[in-house]
Amino acid sequence: MDRMSTYWLLALALFAFQVLGFVISIIKKRNDIADVVWGLGFVYLACLSYAMGTGHSRALLVNGLITLWGLRLALHIYLRSKGKPEDYRYAQWRSEWKHVYLRSFLQVFMLQGLFLYIIAWPVMLINLALPVAWQWWDGLALLLWCIGFAFESIGDYQLIQFKKNPANRGKLITTGLWRYSRHPNYFGDALQWWAIFLFALALPMGWITVLSPLLLTYLLRYVSGVPMLERKYASHPEFEMYKQKTSAFFPWFTAK
Repeated sequence: MDRMSTYWLLALALFAFQVLGFVISIIKKRNDIADVVWGLGFVYLACLSYAMGTGHSRALLVNGLITLWGLRLALHIYLRSKGKPEDYRYAQWRSEWKHVYLRSFLQVFMLQGLFLYIIAWPVMLINLALPVAWQWWDGLALLLWCIGFAFESIGDYQLIQFKKNPANRGKLITTGLWRYSRHPNYFGDALQWWAIFLFALALPMGWITVLSPLLLTYLLRYVSGVPMLERKYASHPEFEMYKQKTSAFFPWFTAK
């Protein structure tokens, strides 16, 4: 099978995976299942493309990193939402939309699948390529990935622990990593995908997959990540001061 046919087959497999997620969302009557499907979709696509490739060491490392990232994220979101009402964003859309099922299918699951496929591009390229020699920047890529994973996982953990404390009800978290970034978990997420791109850079035409981290960073910073959450907290009495003192995305020292 030629490379292009393999990419089309992977796209079809991802389409089926997203349709399954959509069916589950109908059964559960909650579209926020898409957030769990997001991380699992990357693991699924990575494992499937790895099975179609030659299984070289670069692919093995990258797939291990993607699997660790995707499973942690999916589990975190599942546990966060378990036993709670549907996420406010999806609940609002459900109340506003006409033809809810059609828009959920197209605007939530199919659009998510398109973004997922583009962002997973460097992973698929690595898995389907022939082995190439390790480069000096692969070490940098691994270091950046570990830093990103730490920011995302520790940021999520700190937020969970903060919310568990009854004394913090109605308050904003401004400690730990959240002292240096208003969204350290989103920053960590983006950094990990810049690292995955660096792993792909050693491959022929690997530089083209820069679209992957660019798209994810743009979505997190300007579309579905930072803006949506900050609109939610815009009326919070502490938010404006926190916003003035703390970097929105890239970690930096708190302003005096």
